[in-house]
Amino acid sequence: MRVVAADRERSGDALPDWERPSLLEAAERALVGARSLPLWLDDPQRPDSAPPLEGHHHADAVVVGGGFLGLWSALALRRHRPRWRILLLEGGRLGTGASGRNGGFCEASLTHGLANGLAHWPKELAELERYGAENLAGIRAFVEEEAADVDLVTTGTLDVALTAWQADELAGLAEVAVRYGHDVTLLDEEGVSEEVRSPLYRAGLWTRNRALMLNPARLVWALARAARRQGVEIAEGTRAVRLAGEGPFVRVETGSGASVLAHRVIAATNAAPPLVARARWYFVPVYDYVVATEPLTVSQRDAIGWQRRQGISDAGNQFHYYHLTADGRIVFGGYDAVYRPVASPRWEGLQPTHRRLVSHLLATFPALQGIRITHAWGGAIDTSTRFVASAHSALGGRVHYAVGFTGLGVAATRFWAEILAARAVGERHPAERLAMVRHRPVPWPPEPLRWAGIEATRRSLAWADAHGGRRNLWLRTLDRFGIGFDS
Repeated sequence: MRVVAADRERSGDALPDWERPSLLEAAERALVGARSLPLWLDDPQRPDSAPPLEGHHHADAVVVGGGFLGLWSALALRRHRPRWRILLLEGGRLGTGASGRNGGFCEASLTHGLANGLAHWPKELAELERYGAENLAGIRAFVEEEAADVDLVTTGTLDVALTAWQADELAGLAEVAVRYGHDVTLLDEEGVSEEVRSPLYRAGLWTRNRALMLNPARLVWALARAARRQGVEIAEGTRAVRLAGEGPFVRVETGSGASVLAHRVIAATNAAPPLVARARWYFVPVYDYVVATEPLTVSQRDAIGWQRRQGISDAGNQFHYYHLTADGRIVFGGYDAVYRPVASPRWEGLQPTHRRLVSHLLATFPALQGIRITHAWGGAIDTSTRFVASAHSALGGRVHYAVGFTGLGVAATRFWAEILAARAVGERHPAERLAMVRHRPVPWPPEPLRWAGIEATRRSLAWADAHGGRRNLWLRTLDRFGIGFDS
């Protein structure tokens, strides 16, 4: 293991000048002609849309939402109840929400990282880490059993430090990670350069066994194929607009006039306006933006290395995440987390943040000057005050839902789907005894306090990044009460 020299006095210990005029001008040129459709959905393998639901139906269970949470829930329900009629309703097309708009990181952590887990559930963290590892293994096993072409990369993640204080934090994190069974290597500047070459990198932490990189839309489509094969009925273009109790049943009403009378409902709608009114207190929609380059040339690949294709994140509070696709594109996202009071498709297309992202990409990899951006998109993240999802019930236990995945839903949705499905069939998942599952997060305040608090937090995080990671009074107060804002 390489050792990082912690040297806060080293000259030039400041964040990069991400947004020099020359970089912004180059970014503007690179974005000309970029499509707002996510790269993952712009795929000839994308299946045809299923027909919408028509008429009035009865079912044992209805799942609302055709992303990861909904599809894993449908499969879990089928495993528990082989004879049930299960309907899955998707308002648009499968995977067009967060499940098809993320960066392709599939991480084991159920606690939004070790630091957050230690802050909230220190006595249970070892067990939560075990659940996370088992959950990730379950996803990998599904991909292998289905022979799903999801561009699975198993070399893990590389957290990179851009300043000395970030290097110090990675060194401390490495010590904690080893105690919880993470396979990590701490890299100095030379070591990280051997993996990926950027003039910005000062150190790195390579974690091999806690994440998979994949094509998220293809995973959605593989889940849908498995669900259909097991008898789950899927209707696309069928937007559920209201849930109403009718005796022992729940009526699911749709915008087209079709309806379903069901014994149980699982609402898996992520950051969209919720079907259960009280859910809006447990998440806020935060928009995250991503760009994808054209395939890199041989000389560009040689210039940056990155042969193992680890997923990369930098270690600041405002961070970037990026990885390399099978055809040699860089998918690069993060940094800005833009709060919007209500999720809407109008925020998913080309935004000023995309120009900023491309300038940051070019600062990170100067060898990519002149590269073209082919796709630039955005999507809403359902952000919780504790950075971790929570499960809830409504209408006398006939409706179940989970919200608040805060950017780690590619894997965590499978874990929470198992809990929702067990509740729906009247069983108790073993994880129900954990405090993380039993306790609800602190609710978000009403507007305008919600907006003011989020803006104060965003500004404070940017200040901390520019001042050696020091947390101001506002951030220290949030830390004390175990709440925060992230994407």
